Amino acid sequence: MLTRLPKSTFMPLLFAAGLWVATPQPSAAADKAMALADPPPQPAMLSHEEKMKWFREAKFGLFIHWGLYALPAGEWKGQPVPGIGEWIMNRAQIPVKEYEQLAKKFKPVKFNAEQWVQMAEDAGMKYIVITSKHHDGFAMYHSQVSKYNIHDATPFHRDPIAELAQACAKHHIRFGFYYSQAQDWHEPNGAGNTWDFGADDQKDFDQYLRTKAEPQVKELLSFYGPVCLIWFDTPRMMTKERGQRFVDIVQSLQPACLIDGRLGTAGDYTSTGDNAIPEVNKEGDWETPATINHTWGFKKDDQDWKSPGEITFKLVDIISKGGNYLLNVGPTSQGIIPQASQDNLRAVGRWLKVNGDAVYGAGRSPFTDEYGEYSSHLKDRTNNPIFLARTDWRCTTKPGKLYFTIFKTPRGGFDLPAFKSFIRKVYFLSDPKQTELHIEAVNGIRVVQLPRNLPDAMANVIVVEIEGEQVEL
Repeated sequence: MLTRLPKSTFMPLLFAAGLWVATPQPSAAADKAMALADPPPQPAMLSHEEKMKWFREAKFGLFIHWGLYALPAGEWKGQPVPGIGEWIMNRAQIPVKEYEQLAKKFKPVKFNAEQWVQMAEDAGMKYIVITSKHHDGFAMYHSQVSKYNIHDATPFHRDPIAELAQACAKHHIRFGFYYSQAQDWHEPNGAGNTWDFGADDQKDFDQYLRTKAEPQVKELLSFYGPVCLIWFDTPRMMTKERGQRFVDIVQSLQPACLIDGRLGTAGDYTSTGDNAIPEVNKEGDWETPATINHTWGFKKDDQDWKSPGEITFKLVDIISKGGNYLLNVGPTSQGIIPQASQDNLRAVGRWLKVNGDAVYGAGRSPFTDEYGEYSSHLKDRTNNPIFLARTDWRCTTKPGKLYFTIFKTPRGGFDLPAFKSFIRKVYFLSDPKQTELHIEAVNGIRVVQLPRNLPDAMANVIVVEIEGEQVEL
């Protein structure tokens, strides 16, 4: 029987979203008939602006790549396999029948949904996106469409997606899914597996979409409460018509659910490349998906973790350019998020508890000085000018306020960029008393005088309150 959220936890999920009221769940008979005709009640249709409101406020999310690939953890038959951990089946050209045997050994007895979500909350993250099915074709939830799933094919016999949905509802963190709609190395007609099933252009791709991918997306949207977004990926062979079929499914079952930028047709926001941060301001709604080391799925020989300072800089940098930061962890086959990931994320969370006003719901910088400039003589391999990035400070905004996050302590005070607005008040965001900082004019530049010892060794935020809601340049 398809695992569903118990009614006792389903109602809080609905109310947590502020959208629905609970209704009776589908019966066991409907399960056996594989009927997906009784989804959660639909919210009222929202405008694009209404749908995007939470995303624009959240800014910081947790990505989780977890699956069978956590067992080999970067090695196959005693040999290290180059590349990212979750691609090991592809990189090592592992036959389906061999890779399937991993399921018999997958028993993540140390998985604890409450602990995972608590860590995300401690880190200051506002939404979670987990791999419900990656390119290896293995479903990390109790799918009725395919027995190749964590409940039916492993000795674990639990549905971690259902447990995470409950924990997210308890902690008021929004919950979404990654779903590999095109690549499926387990299926003869899915994209990507050319070592077992031959060339992709010889496959009946629509047969795969209609019998597995589309029904599984319906399951995810029907039985796990409110879904904040679906994160599709690698749109191989995804024509506009094929992409529209997924859009129609999402809109019919959960109209408030966002679609990312990798479906193969237009989504609600755009996704940059992996770990790709634009050099300057980027228009529209967008998100950078990123790793905390060099891999997405767990790989035991990759211990090169981003420091709390690096993560904080990238977060503020992204927000100053108008985006969201979706930062990944790769749990082990035992269900443990590596301790270094947890420690560094919690350190960022402690900074956000003090300085979160400069992040959550904050708008992009009105300036360009802080980002850097293109070199007049240095070129990259494609003969394009190299961007010389600056990392001293970044600015984020709210009506009537400029937040200057300073990452490198300036000598002789902080030079404000040129703007015409009258300054009402300047103070450290971390100072509950809002003790005013003195400003001096030096050669036409307004300079904020800073104390010798700044409050935070990692990054300090100066709030500049101005006259009017928008800065006048």
